[in-house]
Amino acid sequence: MNSPSSSIPQDGLFDASLVERLEPVDDGLMDANGGERKRFRAFEPDAVMLVPPSLEEWLPEGHLARFIAELVENELDLTRFYASHKKAKGQPPYDPRLMLRIVLYGYCTGVRSSRQLERACTDVVALRWLAAQQAPDFRSIGRFRQRHLAALANVFLQALELCRAAGMVKLGMVALDGTKLRANASRHQAMSYARLTEKQKVLAQEISDLMAEAKTVDESEDAKFGPGKRGDELPVELANRQARSKAMAAARASLEQEAADKARVEAEEKAAKRGDDDDEITGAGDTAARESEPRPTAQRNFTDPEARIMKTADGSYHYCYNAQAVVDAGHQVIVAAELGQGANDYGQLVPMVERVQENLGMMPKTLSADAGYCSKANLVEAGRMEAEHGTGFFISTARVKHSTPIPESPRGRIPANATLGERMARKLKTKPGKKIYSRRKVIVEPVFGQIKTRQGKHLLLRGLQNAQAEWKLLAAGHNLLKLHAFRAQGAG
Repeated sequence: MNSPSSSIPQDGLFDASLVERLEPVDDGLMDANGGERKRFRAFEPDAVMLVPPSLEEWLPEGHLARFIAELVENELDLTRFYASHKKAKGQPPYDPRLMLRIVLYGYCTGVRSSRQLERACTDVVALRWLAAQQAPDFRSIGRFRQRHLAALANVFLQALELCRAAGMVKLGMVALDGTKLRANASRHQAMSYARLTEKQKVLAQEISDLMAEAKTVDESEDAKFGPGKRGDELPVELANRQARSKAMAAARASLEQEAADKARVEAEEKAAKRGDDDDEITGAGDTAARESEPRPTAQRNFTDPEARIMKTADGSYHYCYNAQAVVDAGHQVIVAAELGQGANDYGQLVPMVERVQENLGMMPKTLSADAGYCSKANLVEAGRMEAEHGTGFFISTARVKHSTPIPESPRGRIPANATLGERMARKLKTKPGKKIYSRRKVIVEPVFGQIKTRQGKHLLLRGLQNAQAEWKLLAAGHNLLKLHAFRAQGAG
């Protein structure tokens, strides 16, 4: 009797006789011409186009790329871009119009990386059309953005003016808010003040030892090869340590200056409240600054020293910048955009309101802001601007949870001894106050959501000045998308 293994074919993996074969079931749903006999549309991947294709035919009318091209060609002032090219000599650069079309489209659609833009200029029809099939490399795109960063930030003001000309900005009701944008900085490339102080001493000793060793080596080589041999090259390990020591010294100085400035401001405020004269206030500030010392836990980052540790919405801590925006209620157009290093929003109310006036030449009718902007100094300034310009401020005096019921409207006169905070709280409880403040979230918070959905929560550029220009460019992209949608609706 043969064993089971003897019946298995030598060239197979299993006995085919053990496999149950099923015949196809005709359920009556497939006709005679079904299956592989079905007539499909022609598919010829190797077909050759007899007439060269035109990208104009591949890009539909009303496409965002056509809007950007029209904007750059006929509506934006490019004087700043051309003014930076002062020399006629040298290799001809890409036309600023071409590069601006690429960058603006990227910032509108969420493609900011210069390498991603380079690939998209080949792979994406819209960017290939905008680049006129020239496909600039990522280095050229990066250099253009860096060279024209101030001019690119100015596009925000031009886009805002176009939105106002289109009737999208009324300044009847605006809302102010801030959001944390993560800096392009690693949390692992940072040190606290206490560790900086300790590490500097260790590095100083290591550098001293390496310098002594280098001197000994030089002397022995001079004796062996003669005094004419070069011996001034720094060893690699010494050069690296010196660079690290320099970076640490700069970081420590920055922390000490920050602590001194903070101590000076606090001391001068206390002296002013005591009624001291100007000389005494200045002296108190100088003394406090001289005696100040950073907290041991205060940190500074080496990849972006100007970024600051901030608590984000998810409860974690990251190196961030604080992005501020004032948004018009009509079409969610950003009318003012700034970026700073402060973790809280207290100091941003007055500068942002002034920025709205600078950008548009007028003040809003009403402005709402959450409790992050409520302070005695801000309430005083709000009262002054309301009396001077007629702007109504509606600032929450306390953080309120979503589930908290809205309090009843107050009755009777405001008590004569009511504080500014109590007066603002009472103002928010009135029917007009409830109506205006209830609109705050739906005006400004969706704007941050739209920007972060397209662009992410990170900034690409490092340093406060560069990061601020990038935030304005992001705001310009947002406004241009709103303008494109508005014009498309008007055309439809």
